Amino acid sequence: MLSRAPLFVLLIAALPLAAQTPAAGSHATRDGEPMHLTAAEDRLRLIRLLGLTQLRPPQSGDARSPNSCNYDEARANPYHNLPDPLQFDDGSRVTTAKEWFSRRRPEIMALYDREVLGHTPPHLPNVSWKVTAKSAANLGGVNVTIQHVVGHVDNATDPAIEVNIQLLLAIPAHAQRRVPVVMELEFPEDFDAALARPLPEAFIGPWAHYSVDPIPALQRGWAFAMLKATSIQADDGAGLTQGIIGLMNHGQPRSLGDWGALKAWGWGASRCLDYFATDPALDARHVALEGHSRYGKAVLVAMAYDPRFAIAYSSSSGEGGAKLYRHIYGEPIANLASTTEYHWMAGNFLKYDGKLNAGDLPVDNHELIALAAPRPIFIGSGSNNGDGYANPNGDGWADPRGMFLAEVAASPVYRLLGVEGLETSTFPPLQTALVKGRLAFRQHSDGHTPKPNWPAFLDFAGPYLQGANSAKAGPAKARNH
Repeated sequence: MLSRAPLFVLLIAALPLAAQTPAAGSHATRDGEPMHLTAAEDRLRLIRLLGLTQLRPPQSGDARSPNSCNYDEARANPYHNLPDPLQFDDGSRVTTAKEWFSRRRPEIMALYDREVLGHTPPHLPNVSWKVTAKSAANLGGVNVTIQHVVGHVDNATDPAIEVNIQLLLAIPAHAQRRVPVVMELEFPEDFDAALARPLPEAFIGPWAHYSVDPIPALQRGWAFAMLKATSIQADDGAGLTQGIIGLMNHGQPRSLGDWGALKAWGWGASRCLDYFATDPALDARHVALEGHSRYGKAVLVAMAYDPRFAIAYSSSSGEGGAKLYRHIYGEPIANLASTTEYHWMAGNFLKYDGKLNAGDLPVDNHELIALAAPRPIFIGSGSNNGDGYANPNGDGWADPRGMFLAEVAASPVYRLLGVEGLETSTFPPLQTALVKGRLAFRQHSDGHTPKPNWPAFLDFAGPYLQGANSAKAGPAKARNH
């Protein structure tokens, strides 16, 4: 443990009466509406279900704070038990690609389902898509068709809960073949600002700090989609009895093993891919995902659980994303387990902020990356020369080195499958793009933003997306994971 790690904080004695809520699966409220809990009430309910009495409090990302997280690389590696992705649970070795896909990959996924991300419920509802608005535009010299598309999730099982997936889509006009798609998981304020403009202007910048510019992708002949992730599931623990998670639980709180928002956002991204497969202008076999910060985490989850996605750019995803939990630098597990972030994960994950710690996890995030193998992933970050707080031009909170180390540890799986992973185990200088293998890495010299690495990702993605199938290719097979 870190020498400056904070003391445990007693929680259960302070449980409010409102936190004593029924477990998931009990009857809904009398009026049929979803149960309403604050994030704090719901989180404390999960703590009680785990039988915990103590959790570590979240830490500050500001290096000047007395409760700052660790920014000292010399103290970042207290655990030396990184799980081996190529070792079966029984201790034997994975030696063939067949063994990886048939046995080891399912083992790792089962551990993520149980301990980290939660179980996706069976029999998820269908989604019916409708183009609600369409317009022509010229963006960066490219004639495009812009569409606002809404995916209505069948809520016949609980009409009080509505889920309508919001998608903005720009498609190059007059293409001679199906075109690849780059889809960004969008922060709600950025999506709403785009949708508030006249439709022909929806994809025109300037873009917010956390968004990328669609025009360079359009100029390559690719479509660009903006997905409002919070239209699938709210980014708030108070919203867990609504959205797709609430719909599947009939408005009741989650059980400890239920899925969190990261998996729900990934499920929604897959439903967009289903829609792309129905559009004769789009090549659903060549869809790239892009997301920043919390949505960079969701991008990795979507890649891991849906093999139809072709390639991804995960930007500054940090803790719960690409960084190793066991690399104690920047954001710690205590913050993922806090009131503002716990809803991303399964309830079971909270125990690793209680009596257990990062070294007790049966998986680590090099294995989340490896679940996408052999498909290509570009992991980007800002500089770790600043914390992003005292020095806003840094991205130390996301732990760039911890993400790089996860790619290094995932690379043996890629090599087993016959492709190169990361090309080196030496941490590169700033602005150096490692792009020779299927795992790519680049650190820009700015802060917590995906923008400076966007051109490097487009170059990396080119060979994988330019080989898109012709218009004769059939749609990709849908999979309601």
